[in-house]
Amino acid sequence: MKKQIFIACLFILFGLNLHAQKIDKKLSKKIEQEIKGFQGDVGIYVKNLKTKKEVRISADSIFPTASIVKVPLLVGIFQKIQDKELNLKQEFVYSDKRTYGGSGLMQFYKDSTKTDLATMISLMLTYSDNVTSIWIQELAGGGAVINPQMEKLGLLNTKVNSRTAGREADWKKFGWGQTTPYEIAHLFELIREGKVIAPEVSDKMYRFLKNQFYNERSLSQIPAIYSTISKTGSVNDARGEVVLVNAPHGDLVFSILTKNNKDQSWTDNNEAENLTRRIAKLIWEHFEN
Repeated sequence: MKKQIFIACLFILFGLNLHAQKIDKKLSKKIEQEIKGFQGDVGIYVKNLKTKKEVRISADSIFPTASIVKVPLLVGIFQKIQDKELNLKQEFVYSDKRTYGGSGLMQFYKDSTKTDLATMISLMLTYSDNVTSIWIQELAGGGAVINPQMEKLGLLNTKVNSRTAGREADWKKFGWGQTTPYEIAHLFELIREGKVIAPEVSDKMYRFLKNQFYNERSLSQIPAIYSTISKTGSVNDARGEVVLVNAPHGDLVFSILTKNNKDQSWTDNNEAENLTRRIAKLIWEHFEN
């Protein structure tokens, strides 16, 4: 029995040591210094997909997704496509009854305008279109279907809260959706590795995530010649972004999520958005300079 306990302890200590070795202490220190004084809560996860080294700062804490929830919606709709219940060329007709404020273009469509599913997905991701996002959420089966899909991927804290029975309290607290810095970055990593639904499906999702209209935060700090996938999310008191970049010295994935922000302005000088740019620059220069 003593021998078994001793061996078990060795495994635990060995596992802890391996975990410690995976932390990028130098980058962690730089980022921790940068976020000092931020008037809000910050969660950050960074992973070098080549070396497997990470930065974890409140990486398992739950944050509002805002429009980043559109990535789980993307997974949900592609599951329907994979199951042959929908297809990308499938035609739909926009009704002005679907008009919804905020970001996006479809709210300006004329009533009875024809569209297709591929266009709707592109608008949802590229322009963060709210009308198409809500429509796609419906077509995918809503949170009741999408949330279990996230759980199957091991993303237990990534949820669609809006219009989802039993999640009313979470909706009041976090809004449309919720996730953690680690989980949303890991979802990008799984898509990159072809592990979401099927390799060919992950590949198609990756392509949809490449073209981002809102590219003034982290993407502004990464040379445009390098391919990225990303998604931003913004509400008054929470701003977030998740990025995967095909960098010269090895692919990187990172997420920067904030909540309870004192600065709730919608200007280029918003504190959280400025912080995001500075951290993205730190990450890029740490690995590529």
